[in-house]
Amino acid sequence: MATIGVISLGCAKNQVDTERMLGLLTGAGHGLTNDPAEADILIVNTCGFIESAKQESINAILEMAQYKNSGRCKRLVVTGCLSERYRRELAEAMPEIDLLLGVREYETLPRLLGGAADAPHCGPGTSRVLTTPPYRAYLRIADGCDNRCAYCAIPLIRGNLKSEPLEELVDEAKRLAGGGVRELTLIAQDTSGYGRDRYGAPKLLDLLDRLERIDGIHWLRVLYTYPDTVSPELIDRFRAGGKIVPYLDMPLQHTEDEMLRAMRRRGDQAHIRGILEYVETHAPEFMLRTTLMVGFPGETDALFSRMLRFIREHPFDRVGAFAFSAEEGTAAASLPDQVPEEVRQERLQILMEAQREISRARNERRIGQTVEVLVEGTDGARTYGRSYAEAPDVDGKVYLTNAADLPAGTFVPVRLTQAGEYDMFGERLPL
Repeated sequence: MATIGVISLGCAKNQVDTERMLGLLTGAGHGLTNDPAEADILIVNTCGFIESAKQESINAILEMAQYKNSGRCKRLVVTGCLSERYRRELAEAMPEIDLLLGVREYETLPRLLGGAADAPHCGPGTSRVLTTPPYRAYLRIADGCDNRCAYCAIPLIRGNLKSEPLEELVDEAKRLAGGGVRELTLIAQDTSGYGRDRYGAPKLLDLLDRLERIDGIHWLRVLYTYPDTVSPELIDRFRAGGKIVPYLDMPLQHTEDEMLRAMRRRGDQAHIRGILEYVETHAPEFMLRTTLMVGFPGETDALFSRMLRFIREHPFDRVGAFAFSAEEGTAAASLPDQVPEEVRQERLQILMEAQREISRARNERRIGQTVEVLVEGTDGARTYGRSYAEAPDVDGKVYLTNAADLPAGTFVPVRLTQAGEYDMFGERLPL
């Protein structure tokens, strides 16, 4: 059997695909390596969401192709969103690639790479080789998306919303917990839409009810809730859960109604403001995260300024921001009033500078609080971890004193003593 190395790019949803691929391949008897020079077969699981991600994927393919000369690599396999969308173009432009697979073909990997039969299905029932630390994992509850945002290529790549069966997700979560996972992060392109396609109505809360009963799971975190489906009732349910962390990730993309309509986003600013005011009044412990886009076609200086004013008046603790990218095949690519690239980048810089000030101010409000921290490792001489307020991979850290003896995966009480723009600093307290 072969020794296989995998490069996984893009989002956490793609990371789950990588882990399932690894599970299929090890189940077929193949070995794994983190050293590309030692791999007989190299797999690049690509991202194709925006132009910068496409370029990163192409660079990774070219870098791995070099090991066909300098290492042991005999076959270069490319999977994921880029190969799903541009299979013919990649095959013509990059003869170094030996095998191209789209996002619905992972079941064929064991047969194509070693003679084993195709797997019956690559889904929640598939054994996974975690690429996260062993105490945390992602649970992808659905693939694809029924929303048709004007800028987004995901439905072109992944298709319509396809929710996984609830029972299979519960079983997968039980297996992960049995393997030592303590923090489970629910992800999908639209988590709050989970179940609508399969059951005729959203079933996120039903799923959370079941997941909360699983022994071993300590934290449940939900990312990517669509704004118009977030309600006071959803906030209250998150608060009532003993394991659901008070963390609301609500990607807005913009705050101004004119831009939301142009982007084909459901909901409006009045609803967004209502949710943020409800949290401020009834759930002030909640951490708020969003994603914003600058430079969408038709965004004027005035509309951008109004968005800046909105996030100052209704601040988020965390903001991920990016400049509009005109993606081939999307409605937004052919819209009039395209914003020049230099203006997009300037607005992005202004937005992130404003958010740095907001983030620091929001963090400073936390000084003096005692929080539970999940220890994750050391950075030089400093031990660090995350509280409920820091999502894995996207948020900052909590740096600890008096915690050098703690292994990763340990939960400890910490008093927060100092705030940075993104990170917090604190003192470990006695258990």
